[in-house]
Amino acid sequence: RNKLEKIPAGAFDSLPNLRELYLQNNLLSNEGMDNETFSQLSSLECLDLSNNNLSVVPKGLPRSLVLLHLEKNDIRSIPGDALTSARNLEYLLLHNNKLRSRSIHPAAFQGLKKLHTLHMHNNLLERVPRGLPRRAKTLMLLHNSISEIGRNDLTLLYTLIELNLSYNKLTSPKMHREAFRKLRLLETLDLSGNSLTSMPRGLPRSLHVLEIKNNLINSIPDGTLTKMEKLRKLILSDNQLKLNSVYQGAWMELTALTTLDLSGNLMTHIPADLPESLEYIYLQNNRISSIHGSAFEGTPNIKDLLYPQFY
Repeated sequence: RNKLEKIPAGAFDSLPNLRELYLQNNLLSNEGMDNETFSQLSSLECLDLSNNNLSVVPKGLPRSLVLLHLEKNDIRSIPGDALTSARNLEYLLLHNNKLRSRSIHPAAFQGLKKLHTLHMHNNLLERVPRGLPRRAKTLMLLHNSISEIGRNDLTLLYTLIELNLSYNKLTSPKMHREAFRKLRLLETLDLSGNSLTSMPRGLPRSLHVLEIKNNLINSIPDGTLTKMEKLRKLILSDNQLKLNSVYQGAWMELTALTTLDLSGNLMTHIPADLPESLEYIYLQNNRISSIHGSAFEGTPNIKDLLYPQFY
């Protein structure tokens, strides 16, 4: 770690060809730089300001910037005009800061038409921020304090492919059943480590991977898995599922499923209606005391059976 606290005015003015600038692990603050510090770096594509003492997203970033590292600072707000100049930005890393939803200006990401990867995990977000980049493909919101997903919180994120909302404070009554209706390209959704008691309704039919481990799920209501014909991996470990928590024929509807993790639940038997496509099933740490000889007759592709501890 260096001890750089400020950058003198004009320090980078004679470096128009510089493409990468690494200033991480210093003591840089917003007071130690100004709006012109980086603006003359007309070829700069990667700027790393991670692990410093910034409290606000800096202004005057060059238009050429593609990757911006701002993680591990003390950033508490994103002004509406801070990122306006960085219109070619593709990756914005803001994890491990002190951002609250209300301190992110609704226009902060406006005009960033190429921004596809946004990391905001390990912040203080209490809800999904407004005005998220409309072309986002990867959105990391894990390890925040988000307690609800409203009907329109995600509606403008049409292009989203991966959404991680794990380890927040979500409960089933506070997740709107139509919240995911516009996410028609979503392939990976992680809701692990929340306080959900029921499998959410209205999940995108496009999902390939769904992780909801480490919740309080004791119910998979009728129809919640219907038409999930692309789902390959379903992780439901460490919940409170019993055999009768799951509607009749639920697993059978998952015709592409290859991995099902039901470890750490309250199952007393192996589910009878497993899909033929299944290759890996995890059942350890349930209450299964015996396995019927025909338990896996309908699943000829099983490769891995993990149930060493039945109790």
